Amino acid sequence: MTQQTAQLDKPKMPGQIPYIIANEGCERFSFYGMRNILTPFLITSLLLSMPESMRAGMAKEVFHTFVIGVYFFPLLGGWLADRFFGKYNTVFWLSLVYCAGHACLAVFENNKEGFYTGLFLIALGSGGIKPLVTSFVGDQFDQSNRSLAQKVFDGFYWIINFGSFFASLLMPIFLKQFGASVAFGIPGILMFIATVIFWSGRTKYVHVPPSPNNPHSFLNVVKTALNARQPGQSRTGYFIAVLGALLAVAALFLTPNVGLVAAFCLALVLILGFGGMGAWLQLERARDVHPDEAVDGVRAVLRVLVVFALVTPFWSLFDQKASTWVLQANDMTKPEWFQAAQMQALNPMLVMLLIPFNNLILYPMLKRMGVELTALRRMGLGIAFSGLAWIVVGFMQLAMDGGDALSITWQILPYALLTFGEVLVSATGLEFAYSQAPLAMKGVIMSFWNLSVTIGNLWVLLANSSVKSPAVTEYIKTTGISVTAFQMFFFAGFALVAALLFALYARSYQMLNNYRKS
Repeated sequence: MTQQTAQLDKPKMPGQIPYIIANEGCERFSFYGMRNILTPFLITSLLLSMPESMRAGMAKEVFHTFVIGVYFFPLLGGWLADRFFGKYNTVFWLSLVYCAGHACLAVFENNKEGFYTGLFLIALGSGGIKPLVTSFVGDQFDQSNRSLAQKVFDGFYWIINFGSFFASLLMPIFLKQFGASVAFGIPGILMFIATVIFWSGRTKYVHVPPSPNNPHSFLNVVKTALNARQPGQSRTGYFIAVLGALLAVAALFLTPNVGLVAAFCLALVLILGFGGMGAWLQLERARDVHPDEAVDGVRAVLRVLVVFALVTPFWSLFDQKASTWVLQANDMTKPEWFQAAQMQALNPMLVMLLIPFNNLILYPMLKRMGVELTALRRMGLGIAFSGLAWIVVGFMQLAMDGGDALSITWQILPYALLTFGEVLVSATGLEFAYSQAPLAMKGVIMSFWNLSVTIGNLWVLLANSSVKSPAVTEYIKTTGISVTAFQMFFFAGFALVAALLFALYARSYQMLNNYRKS
C-alpha cells in the first residue's frame, strides 16, 4: 500500500463538527450559568417569604424538580425529531424556546410565576434538544470514520465542561455583584449565540430524515408483542404490563405526599419498567407482524434500557453536587470573597483535565498491562467512584455535626472522586447509547439516556419526602447521626449496590455497532 493510498484510507473528520461543538459550548455555558446559581438565588431572593428554616429544603426541591423536567423533555424532543421534523429543525426551534426561558428569568427575578415559567421553558428547550444534539453528532459519522466518533464524543463532553467551568466560576460573582437580572441575562445571550452558530452550519450537516407513521416503530412493535394472542400460550407479559399500568395509576395518588412531578415520574418509571418486562417476554410474537430487523431493534433497545436503569443511582448522587453539596459548603469555612456555589467550577475543570489524561495516559497504560476498559466496565467503575465520593462527604458531615469547623477545601477530594466517576459514566455513555441504538431509533434511545437523569433526581425527591415521615425520622435518631449525614451514607450505599448489579449485567451484554453505512 502506497503512502498516498494510506492517506486516502485514513478516516476523515467531518468538517461540520466545529459548528456543533461551538454551539454546545455556548449552550452549556448558558445552562450551567443559570443552573449553578439557582439554589443560592432561591434561598437568598425568591423564597424570602418562607420561614428561614424551610428555604433550603424548598430550594432543593425546586432545583431537583427543574432537573427532572430538563431530563424528561428529551422524550418529547426525540419523538418530534424521529417522527416529524428531523433533528436539525427540532433543535433550532426548541433553541428559540430556550432563549425565551432565559429572558423570563432575567425579567421576572421578583415574580415567582414568571420565574417558574422561565424554568419551565428552559426545561422544555434544553431537555428537548439534549438528546438530539448528541445524536446529531453521531449522524455526521458513518462506517468509514466511526473510529473517530468516540474522540469527538469526548471532545463534545470536554466543551460541555469548558462552558460549565466558566459559568460556575463567574455567575455566582455576577449574581452577588450585579444582581439576578444580569446573572440570568448573560446565559440568555450565550444561548442566543449558540442558536446562531448552529443555524450557520445548516447547509453542511448530514440530515437523517424522520420516519413518519412508521408501522414498525418501537412503540408499534411493543404494542403488537403485548397484545398478541397465541393458542396454548399464556399472556404473562401482557398481565405484567397491565400491573405496571395499575401501579402507575396508584402512584399518582401519592401526589399529596411527594408532589405532582415526583408522582408523575414514578408512574412513568412503573409503566416503562413493567411494560418493558412484559414486552421482552412476548417479543417473539411480534415477528408475525413486523420484520426481524424491527423486532431485533426493539430487543436491543430493551437491553440497553436495563443499562440505563442501573445508571440512575449515579445521577441521583451527581446532581446533588449543585444542591446538597452547595448547602454543605455554605456551612464550611472559606475566604470572604468565595461563594459556596463557585466550588462547582472544580467539577468541569477536573473533567477537562481527566478526559485527555484518561485517553492519552491511563487507558493506554492499562491496555499495555493487559487490562481492557470496555465501555461497560468504565461505566460500572464510574458508579462505584460516585459512591466513594459520598462516603467521603458523609464523614465530612459527621465531623461538622460534631462541631468541627472544616475548610471548604475538604470538598476537593469528593469532587475529584465524583468527577472521575462522571467521566467514566457520562462521557462513555454518550457514545455507548448512540452506538447501541438502531438507526431508526437514535433520537428515542438518546431520550431514554437522558431520562435516566430524571429518574436519578426522582430518587432524590423520594428520599427527601421519606425523611419527613415521623417513622423514618425516629429511626434516623436511633442511629445517632443527623438526617443529612444519614442521607449521604444512604446514597453512597445506593450507588455501590447499583455498581455491583451493573457489573453482573455487563458480563452478559453483547455490544452492537449501529452506525450508518458510508
